[in-house]
Amino acid sequence: MFKLTTTKSASPGAGNGRKKTFSLAAPVATKVQLVGDFTDWCEHPIDMKKTPNGVWRAPVELQPGMHQYRFLVDGQWQDDPDCLMHAPNPFGSQNAVCQVA
Repeated sequence: MFKLTTTKSASPGAGNGRKKTFSLAAPVATKVQLVGDFTDWCEHPIDMKKTPNGVWRAPVELQPGMHQYRFLVDGQWQDDPDCLMHAPNPFGSQNAVCQVA
């Protein structure tokens, strides 16, 4: 499960950033990370927090535009099962794509 919510950032100096909350249902996972073009992929992964119902969440401030991402679930690449937009990557699979207005 993936849900993306949008709110305008009120942080000082945030510019045009928009807060996005990424989520993934992975109740048996012990660690879930969000990686994408906005984290330099594996250079700066974002650790997601597990909720009591097994959904992992991470709020992220993103600039307007198209952003590609994937999840790392216990060290294994995982697609976003609910994302409708995808882009091919150089590894023969696809990245999920979110658009920030």
